[in-house]
Amino acid sequence: MTHEICTASNQLEMLHQLFASATHDASAAMCRWTNGLITLSLDEVREIPLQDVCCEVDVGDELLTMVVLCLEGEVGGEMILTFDNHNGRQLAAALLGQDAGTSPEWSDLEKSALTETGNILGCAYMNALTRLINVELVPSAPYFIQDYGASVLQQALMNQAMTSDQALICRTGFHRQGEELNWRVFFVPTEPMRGAMEKALSSASLKHLKTTTGSSQQKDRVPEDKNDGELWSNAP
Repeated sequence: MTHEICTASNQLEMLHQLFASATHDASAAMCRWTNGLITLSLDEVREIPLQDVCCEVDVGDELLTMVVLCLEGEVGGEMILTFDNHNGRQLAAALLGQDAGTSPEWSDLEKSALTETGNILGCAYMNALTRLINVELVPSAPYFIQDYGASVLQQALMNQAMTSDQALICRTGFHRQGEELNWRVFFVPTEPMRGAMEKALSSASLKHLKTTTGSSQQKDRVPEDKNDGELWSNAP
């Protein structure tokens, strides 16, 4: 039991390192897209019982503005970018260089600004995952939706629910010049995607361990005589 807990903890730590790297790339892309206004930080990578997900990640029961992007295929997942209505319009206005809209309906330009934001973030995450698992990922076109966050998140979790009673959630926060904003990115991988990530990370960790061990053994070796020392110091 203890071994299983340690293994799960190690896997989450490795996944956290992966998503931290992906979030760094996404933050750089977001910073360029918003002229230095917005940055991102990784909030958490957690495994949560399926029935507790909506409560634990606190998506609330209000109507949210969201951009959803899917990685299609068996090795895939969904990225969900969420805003409350006010903050979503503030971002769209900043990107378009105009005052925030006040009409109940979003304009096509406002929707386009947010979907392009989702596209930029999605590509940054996708590129990081592609480098890791060496599998070509095919993203869908991002789409704009206004719905209840719990409903959209539950739909994204349906694939995980078929094979596990636990959900893996990556949550990222947004910041404007140091101020935390009420925006979030959730990435929900499919079970095959999670397996591919864990396999790649375990392989990378094993290679690092072998390299470190080999380097340590080389340093610890004591030359038996002068000639041996000269040969050892010149060895590749």
